[in-house]
Amino acid sequence: MAQLQSRPIQLYFWPTPNGWKISIMLEECGLPYEVIPVNIGRGDQFKPEFLALSPNNKMPAIVDPEGPGDAPISVFESGAILQYLGRKTGLFYPADERGRVEVDQWLFWQMAGLGPMAGQAHHFRIYAPEKIPYAMDRYTNEVHRLYGVMNRRLADRPFLAGDYSIADIACIGWAKLWERQGQDIKEFPHFAAWLERMLARPAVKRGLALNAEDRGKVDYATDKQAQGVLFGQRSPN
Repeated sequence: MAQLQSRPIQLYFWPTPNGWKISIMLEECGLPYEVIPVNIGRGDQFKPEFLALSPNNKMPAIVDPEGPGDAPISVFESGAILQYLGRKTGLFYPADERGRVEVDQWLFWQMAGLGPMAGQAHHFRIYAPEKIPYAMDRYTNEVHRLYGVMNRRLADRPFLAGDYSIADIACIGWAKLWERQGQDIKEFPHFAAWLERMLARPAVKRGLALNAEDRGKVDYATDKQAQGVLFGQRSPN
């Protein structure tokens, strides 16, 4: 359980919607952790020592010195990390199969849908050097559709799986940036109420504030070096 963790978890982190998933979860669980910054605009994610933990060169990643059998374990991919921490602590991830399936559905919905589509909306609306109307409309409209899915789901329950869970934690970092995605939150009143509930949670506030000053270190919309690192990578093989 969380209170038995004596050695801090190492969190490889940069303050982005995917990084926030894990900082929020660690705060919610009360687990001790130490932050190892991964400056994604300067290519830290391609360093050999990080690739040994996260072969897809994406943060976040964690190293838990008190993993299964009290041996260290590293975990990459934000959804997998949330599931691991949920199983480890017994928090925000049900132990019963029906409850776990309910959470997993919405966690994978975020991983495969909301995150990638909102990320593409950010890219084509904000970062792309050429403003392509078709691409901007395509991803803005898809995010609109996805927020409609959330809005309908939240019409009769406070959180995506009923009780607060890792599915909500996975969504909040992307959802709070709805303006950047070209959305009108007034169209989605149940989503808006969920967003207000989420942002009022002290642990969510702390997780979102972690290393917040780093977000201003690189302007991804104008910094050509950062754009090359983030948007111009091909496989070295």
